[in-house]
Amino acid sequence: MSRRRGWLGGCLSALALLCCVVLIGFAFRTQILIGLGSFLVRNEPPEKADVIVALAGDDFGERVFTAGELVYLGYAPYALISGNPYLLTNGADETIAYAEACGFPRSYFQPFRCDAVSTLDETQDIAGELKRRRIHKILLVTSNYHTRRAGLLMKKAAPWLEIHTVAAPDRYFTPDDWWKNRGGQRTFLFEWMKTVSTWLGN
Repeated sequence: MSRRRGWLGGCLSALALLCCVVLIGFAFRTQILIGLGSFLVRNEPPEKADVIVALAGDDFGERVFTAGELVYLGYAPYALISGNPYLLTNGADETIAYAEACGFPRSYFQPFRCDAVSTLDETQDIAGELKRRRIHKILLVTSNYHTRRAGLLMKKAAPWLEIHTVAAPDRYFTPDDWWKNRGGQRTFLFEWMKTVSTWLGN
């Protein structure tokens, strides 16, 4: 009987603890959600650099616009725009053409045409190009949710490089309300999955 009471008491204690955790989580749910979203973002003040590098994968031009603004403000002489094969052309060329059509000078940008299927592959390809160009310091531009993981992978690919990540805005994801729309939820979920995978060495 005493064993049964002890087991029952332990279960009740565990249940009470679980209820407390759930209640605390519910009470602070907004702060927790903001914290999880904010962790993905690493946005550093821009500094003078040898070049600005804008990663591929933005369908709305925010990365190239941010890179163009940084060139305009004098942080680097040009921006290297990464892109993958796209139909009969390359994403880098399409992105630069779009930025030019929106008013940026063509001279601000140089294409980097790669054939990467992941950020890991892309950063490795870019690292080789930067080494060939004898680049020592870059501003790495990518979407806000992508900055922490991209910076980690870029540093891993190019340990000699001084890297400052600059966040471009994203149409769907902002750290303080990403859970309020389907696009933000999807972006959050996929990026956290990829971040954990990166931590595991994949």
